Amino acid sequence: MIALPNDDHSCGWYQALPPAAPVTRLKGRQQADYAVLGAGFAGLAAARRLAELKPEARILLVDAQRVAEGASGRNSGFVIDLPHKFALEHPDPAHKQKLLGLNRAAIAQLQGLVERHDIDCQWSAVGKYQGAVGERGIAFLEHFEHLMKDLGEPYHWVEQAELGKVLGTGFYRKAIFTPGCYLMQPAALVRGMAEHLPGNVELLEQSAIRSLRREGNQWWLQGDNGEIQTPTLLLGTSIFTREFGYLKNRLLPVMTFASWTRPLTDDELTRYGGELNWGLTPADHAGTTLRMTADRRILIRNSYKHVPKYGASVSERMRQKIQADHRKAFLDRYPELAEVPFTHTWGGVYAISRNFTNFFGELEDGVFASACDNGVGAAWGTISGTLMADMAVGADSQLLRDIRQVTGMPSLNPPEPFLGMGVKSRIRLAKWQSRSEL
Repeated sequence: MIALPNDDHSCGWYQALPPAAPVTRLKGRQQADYAVLGAGFAGLAAARRLAELKPEARILLVDAQRVAEGASGRNSGFVIDLPHKFALEHPDPAHKQKLLGLNRAAIAQLQGLVERHDIDCQWSAVGKYQGAVGERGIAFLEHFEHLMKDLGEPYHWVEQAELGKVLGTGFYRKAIFTPGCYLMQPAALVRGMAEHLPGNVELLEQSAIRSLRREGNQWWLQGDNGEIQTPTLLLGTSIFTREFGYLKNRLLPVMTFASWTRPLTDDELTRYGGELNWGLTPADHAGTTLRMTADRRILIRNSYKHVPKYGASVSERMRQKIQADHRKAFLDRYPELAEVPFTHTWGGVYAISRNFTNFFGELEDGVFASACDNGVGAAWGTISGTLMADMAVGADSQLLRDIRQVTGMPSLNPPEPFLGMGVKSRIRLAKWQSRSEL
């Protein structure tokens, strides 16, 4: 039995959008030259690229939910150019330069779509801060500086007083600013791209695929009210790739959570005293991500959970506890805004691997996948989806050669219940070690 996405319905980014257009669902027997499963960053990019390469082909893009309801519409709104977290620690400089080039190709692609289609998604090239609260965080920043020097990328230190003028809080002692990150409203960006797909791409939403089967050189995708026959299937399904039997014991489902406020009033904005439209990620990876959006909302993101049943693993009691943790982080930073409520608290599930390796390639004849983004879905999903389409049609490029060189096979996980016990213990330890940075 396929376990489907089971996301909460309180994602602030999605709820801030205007009502979606009427839905088109999978019905009856359909034939397609290409079927793309999953309409997030990877699936949208794959379908668009296929349409460019094969303008006469019929391409079906299928999602179990509405576009932007899933993980791609639930992140914190960063599109980061730098190799992320553990990838930045890679010993081979050429490996990191390839990642940098792939991420920047994705950013250029997204910016081109935003400009061409006038997508209203708060897209902005404002860079990002990496912030530290105490000595532990500062030690991470000093290590980050060393990595940036090795990479040859620009950065500069921001001291507490200057940083407070931007963030509206003196909570952070120091930060390093890097200029290559873009900020956006993720649900608005994803929906905007879906609304401007090429004419030979047909989007089918709320159309869960329950099973796959192969007959000869054809794949059959079985839904509740219809089926699709295609010779070529592209999976942009991230953690849900394992539900179809692929990479089954190699992907770990992790959910991270965010809360945000309503837009600040003029009086509250004056008391806040900082700038609009910035983003801060924690120097300590288990710390707190902080955003002030262009429309005056403060977003707090921390808390990680192992979710073997995806959204069904999260109880209302757990969500309330997470919101209380977010509230404490908010009040630590903005006590003068204590009366400003959170309006939404939500989670988003993604795939990580124990060896922090992204999968990209052909799973078997006619089935291609980009899975396991290790928490950097916007840029990685965009470029890997694009290059997955190139791979599926036999195209070649330097970027395709690069992505093949920097990806591999996620390592095998231990069996349950040892896997769950180990992941939960690791998350608890990281939270305890990083408690001063939360």
